[in-house]
Amino acid sequence: MIAPCHFGLEAVLKKEIIDLGYDISQVEDGRVTFIGDDEAVCRANIGLRTAERVLIKVGSFKAETFDELFEGTKALAWEDYIPSDAKFWVTKAAGIKSKLFSPSDIQSIMKKAIVERLKQAYKINWFEEKGASYPIRVSIMKDIVTIGLDTTGESLHKRGYRKLVAKAPIAENLAAALIMLTPWRADRILVDPFCGSGTIPIEAALMAANIAPGMKRRYTAQTWTNLIPKKVWDDCYEEAHDMVDKTVRVCIEGSDIDSDLISIARQNARLAGVADMIKFEQRDIAQLSHDGEYGFIITNPPYGERLEEKEGIPPLYKKIGERFKLLDKWSLYLITSYEGVEKAIGRRADKNRKIYNGMIKTYYYQFMGPKPKGRSHGDS
Repeated sequence: MIAPCHFGLEAVLKKEIIDLGYDISQVEDGRVTFIGDDEAVCRANIGLRTAERVLIKVGSFKAETFDELFEGTKALAWEDYIPSDAKFWVTKAAGIKSKLFSPSDIQSIMKKAIVERLKQAYKINWFEEKGASYPIRVSIMKDIVTIGLDTTGESLHKRGYRKLVAKAPIAENLAAALIMLTPWRADRILVDPFCGSGTIPIEAALMAANIAPGMKRRYTAQTWTNLIPKKVWDDCYEEAHDMVDKTVRVCIEGSDIDSDLISIARQNARLAGVADMIKFEQRDIAQLSHDGEYGFIITNPPYGERLEEKEGIPPLYKKIGERFKLLDKWSLYLITSYEGVEKAIGRRADKNRKIYNGMIKTYYYQFMGPKPKGRSHGDS
């Protein structure tokens, strides 16, 4: 299996896959490859919080010319995956640092090669393609072609709860990764003062209650009865339901200056089934305060990517720094492309991680507070 992810989050995804019980075979920029069976397809789709999708790896080979691409693709055992009535196409092709880089040419040549292979395998000349969909994705990195069947369909960040979004929303899988990169656990306070449509607090609540992120949605591979029996999917959904713990007590808060966004956040939390676990309120960053100690601020503030916002960014981050100083023993984690963060906060970050948020290069600044008394360094 191949699980693509945001650049910079490979280690988080690797740990998730290991926690699911599967062996890692390779970690590369933007993807983790692991070993699993048909049940792994289901459990990975339903349970992985930081992956983009789950692909079944069909094969890999070197190709520097379109002839080599055609022959290499044709040599793969497509009949083991694709039935004679299937609808199949190369939905995405990307060539990086390779001699082959034109997506449309790669797609059309590979489709022809798969058709040729299946013609021989099924002894037919025409494919009506009226059956289940088998989308194929290919990446060519340094002339190495890697081909996968997309079991997911719509990206895994689409959990199904976010019907309405803010102007510059953070993807659900990135929000989950940001939380997982901190020592936060359900017994600690979590506040997002720029919560927008509520994604970070909602993802935190899903984790706290052990609610699998993909429990409420469907997947392309559910129609692949030749590869994965329906009972396997049913059992994996049932396993996810059995693991939910709504008795957990948490202190998760989200605030935003925009009252419309707070209404959207509350609605999204209801759809996610965690409305009773999060306190949302309209509040300016200048009013950020909390009575608790050892809490976490995990947030995605404005970056100033839009020209009209640039002037307001330095004072905004200065205000974040001022409010953070007043929160005794707290930790601050924020993702941004704004480069004046450490000056605004008034100290160097303890850790700084480069992460691509879509096409924007951002940094995840980590200002760590002290550990609660009575906890060892191995504890959160």
